[in-house]
Amino acid sequence: MLTTPTTAVQPPPLPEARPRSLQLVLFLAAILWYLCAQVLSRYAANVLEFRFDLGAALPLVHAILLLFFSVCGLTLLRSIEHRSAPLRLTLGLPRRTTSRAEWATGAAIGWGLAVAAVLPMAIARTLNVQLWTDSRAFLLLGLSLLTLGAATLAHALAIYGYGFQRLIEATGPVRATLILVALTAVHAAYTATPYGTPDGTRILVAMLMTLLLSLCWLRTHGLWLLWGVSFAWGASIAVLFGLPLSGDNSFSSIVDARAYGPAWLTGGGYGPAAALLSVLFLLAAIPILVRATSDYAWKYTHPPLVPGGYDVTIAPPVAHVAMEQAGDFAQPVNPGTLVQILPATPQGSGVRTPTE
Repeated sequence: MLTTPTTAVQPPPLPEARPRSLQLVLFLAAILWYLCAQVLSRYAANVLEFRFDLGAALPLVHAILLLFFSVCGLTLLRSIEHRSAPLRLTLGLPRRTTSRAEWATGAAIGWGLAVAAVLPMAIARTLNVQLWTDSRAFLLLGLSLLTLGAATLAHALAIYGYGFQRLIEATGPVRATLILVALTAVHAAYTATPYGTPDGTRILVAMLMTLLLSLCWLRTHGLWLLWGVSFAWGASIAVLFGLPLSGDNSFSSIVDARAYGPAWLTGGGYGPAAALLSVLFLLAAIPILVRATSDYAWKYTHPPLVPGGYDVTIAPPVAHVAMEQAGDFAQPVNPGTLVQILPATPQGSGVRTPTE
């Protein structure tokens, strides 16, 4: 049989490389647009409140408008760089069979962080808790949860879903994480806080939270886990325990708690996000997060194997090819000249011969 040369399998085309400077500009544009979206959504919500008297639904409308403006701006940035990937994938929300499991894992980590931050206050008896069980309290509870869900999703989409991806493409995952943590420290340093807030601890907690959320993205390449951590932390602190969430007391809850005690334990008017023990709990959450996302990291973060190389098919020797060709043109053999050998009949001990 003749050996024919094979055709090399062409690997799938690699994604088009974009200039790093462009990716860095897009990251900064995403951050600036998110800050602008906060102002625009607040102004639009106030206009709607003036015309329609939204009442208790005003924070939810503000969060929905923030999410809407954020997605519109990120869609515009996506069109500027001519990215052909689907919008969900560009924003960090890929369709997966494990989306709910990732979100639930993140929610468990965020809830555990909140419980760990509040438990020392309860043990030290520095909490004054009051319950409000009126029917309106449960309505406000649902509105607060929806508000936190929309607000945390908008933050995750703008900062991590789009911006952090562009920063990683520009500088690499390690440098991108360090840059984002540094920017968080600068933003936290210029954020107004209630009187008596331990600012040093508050900035450190904000940096560690950014590091934790960055690891959520790096371990899954998606926002499901990250969104779960952010939402569960905020919902547990503000709604479940009724404490200030980064100085915000606007989230209504059936639990109204007031913390009295040293600022390093309670965080003062800023809440557990400025407590010293929160620093330790966030450091402990990092290895827990890495361990809990081992399967996701193996499944979603390893690059696919792309076949490569050159065709190494070796042509057969010329003498071998000549022998095969000579055999193909040889005269057919006459069946009458062939000698057929029949199988011998087995002679068993129980078979008699004619001479017996």
